[in-house]
Amino acid sequence: MPSHTDESVCDSSSVDLQVSTREESGRTVVAATGEVDVYTAPALDEELTRLTDAGASSLVIDLSGVDFLDSTGLSVIVKALEAVRSCDGRLDVVVTVERVAKVFRITGLDEMVSLHGSLDAALAG
Repeated sequence: MPSHTDESVCDSSSVDLQVSTREESGRTVVAATGEVDVYTAPALDEELTRLTDAGASSLVIDLSGVDFLDSTGLSVIVKALEAVRSCDGRLDVVVTVERVAKVFRITGLDEMVSLHGSLDAALAG
C-alpha cells in the first residue's frame, strides 16, 4: 500500500480531533489527537473505513494523544476491528491516558483488542 498522509479535523464547540495516517514498520498507523466523542468520532470512522475498504489489514490506532474517549469512539474501534478481522488482519491500539484505558477495561474491549502503552510496543507486538 502506498504511503499516505491525511489530516482531517472535525471542529465542534472548540473541541477538535486530528487524525493522521502513515505507514510504519509495515503497518498502517492511524494517530488521533484530541477528544473522540459523538461529535468528533465520525472523522476517525471515516479514515478507518477508507483504509479498511482499501484493504488495509494491519492497523495500529494510536490514541496516545487522546484524552477523552466515549462509547461512540469505542464503536468506531469495534467497527474497524471487525473489518480487519474479516480479512484475517490485526488491530492494535496505543493508549497512554489512564481514563481512556479505563473505558476499554470497563467495557471489556481490552479483552478483544491488544492495548499497548507505546507505539513501539504496538509495532513490535
